[in-house]
Amino acid sequence: MIAILQWTTLAVCAFVAIARIPSAVRGENRSLFFVYAFMTVAIVLSIEAPYLAVDSVLGGVNLANLLLRFIIFGTVFALGLRIARGFGADDALRLITGPPGIAFAGAASVAVVVVFLMMDTAGSSAGLISVYDRDARNAALVEYYGAAGRLYPAYITLALFPAMVRAVRGGLPGLVRLGAALLAVGTLAITLSLLSPVIPASLAYLRFVFSYTAILGLVVGLAAIWLSKILARKMRKAHTGLTG
Repeated sequence: MIAILQWTTLAVCAFVAIARIPSAVRGENRSLFFVYAFMTVAIVLSIEAPYLAVDSVLGGVNLANLLLRFIIFGTVFALGLRIARGFGADDALRLITGPPGIAFAGAASVAVVVVFLMMDTAGSSAGLISVYDRDARNAALVEYYGAAGRLYPAYITLALFPAMVRAVRGGLPGLVRLGAALLAVGTLAITLSLLSPVIPASLAYLRFVFSYTAILGLVVGLAAIWLSKILARKMRKAHTGLTG
């Protein structure tokens, strides 16, 4: 089930990124294309075969995992800016770009690097599974490392959550409200993923469910909003043609 979820999420992200290429070439919303592209790269690095190939080039000490964390940080930051501006959420924008957001990003980055350096990371391992299995100390550090890596994405998405709720309740087009609802689901999933260190082994699959539900919610939610804009533009052109 986990493999299906991984490859399905990758396929969705890659499809949306490819679909955005014509618009990006025309200079339309290039930032959104790069968001999708980086999300696709992040998912690739979360799958075992490509992860092992990339990490072997980086020295086989799981630097690919650290790289993955910062790709996610950058992607979520760009995504947060895009969504906040698109919905006119000045409150979210202040939380993301103001002193609280900068301080939180710095603290989360330091936490990720410090915990990574504390682990025995020798030997490439997707998801740091072999590091986790090494001993109790490394197992605990892997859990804390994962939680530290989810702190900043959770902060960004929680900052956006009130705007998403307002959009769902507002009088916006149906696809926009659907997109906002999916973004809100993604936000909740990221927040729930912070509970990973306390999820029992018997329910370990929930960690993957939360992570990939978050990604799918964000990607499909943005795609729904983008589709709504395309349809609105076509309707305006059709209306102009009829009345011109």
